[in-house]
Amino acid sequence: MSWMDLALTPGVGPARFLKVFEAGEEGLERVDELLGAELARAYRRVREAGAAGRVQERAAALGVRPVGLWAADYPPTLRHLADPPPLVYLKGGWSGNRPAVAVVGSRKAQPWALDFARGLARSLAEAGVGVVSGLARGVDTAAHEGALAGGGATLAVLGSGVDVVYPPENAGLAARVTLMSELPLGSGPSAGSFPRRNRLIAALADAVVIVQAPEKSGALITAALAAELGREVLAVPGRPSDWASRGSNRLLADGAGVVQAATDVLDALGIGGTAPPADRPEPEGAAGALWEALRRRGEALPDDLALDLNLGAAEVLGLLTQLELSGHVRALPGGRYEAVG
Repeated sequence: MSWMDLALTPGVGPARFLKVFEAGEEGLERVDELLGAELARAYRRVREAGAAGRVQERAAALGVRPVGLWAADYPPTLRHLADPPPLVYLKGGWSGNRPAVAVVGSRKAQPWALDFARGLARSLAEAGVGVVSGLARGVDTAAHEGALAGGGATLAVLGSGVDVVYPPENAGLAARVTLMSELPLGSGPSAGSFPRRNRLIAALADAVVIVQAPEKSGALITAALAAELGREVLAVPGRPSDWASRGSNRLLADGAGVVQAATDVLDALGIGGTAPPADRPEPEGAAGALWEALRRRGEALPDDLALDLNLGAAEVLGLLTQLELSGHVRALPGGRYEAVG
């Protein structure tokens, strides 16, 4: 008899598994009593078929580690859930000893939001904070990319098996980050799996940052779950007239912390500090050109810079956000900006 056999038994989800698990080792001998005869028969069939051994062999071949609720190295913050997953599959290394922040938002995020998410995650990574997200299109992808650029650790919690990357265009990114899922190997994505995935993201993080989210968004589910778990909930302000930011702006109206720079998140975690370090490289490309234009002007409005560089207003705002997060520009009263350094 083993806990893994029970975790693999069809029909035994988190609640039923926990009912047996809380009875201790003798619970495995009382499955009939605790779960009923039908599930007990299913459990015995799984055990007799050697399912646990086959799963472990397949996982080992894929470089995946199954970690059960009964194991000492089970992620400790997941134990705080009312329905902790009996078994999670982990591909890559992840330490629960460092502070971690979930950076999530819209799959159809606007360019400024993607720039902000990427820069925020990079700054957090450079400050030694782990970045958690869901590998989805949009903000999630930008967050993982930013953390990797900052040389930090980043964990993607999937709504599919860790061997089934979704969306498929993120296969290259998935190969560079740590992956986690409670779904069995080979499981494809489904509509119901993503809300359940979000509860793991909320539990694994000390704080959740919503970068941009409309009124109906999975990111808002993550925020609500985080609040229930006592995690810090923060959001990035968006334009009041912007439909894509109505959800995140509503969070701010309801009392979420405001994030305008990485230091806001670090302060919320109680670890302070500045990010990135002072020996930052000079910006390159379009960001570098904007920085040089701002250095020449001393200070300027975004519209002035858009005219100087023949760029769109949205692109300039995105670049300014990127430069502000990297410490190269500073926002001034009246919507003006000045160069730093």
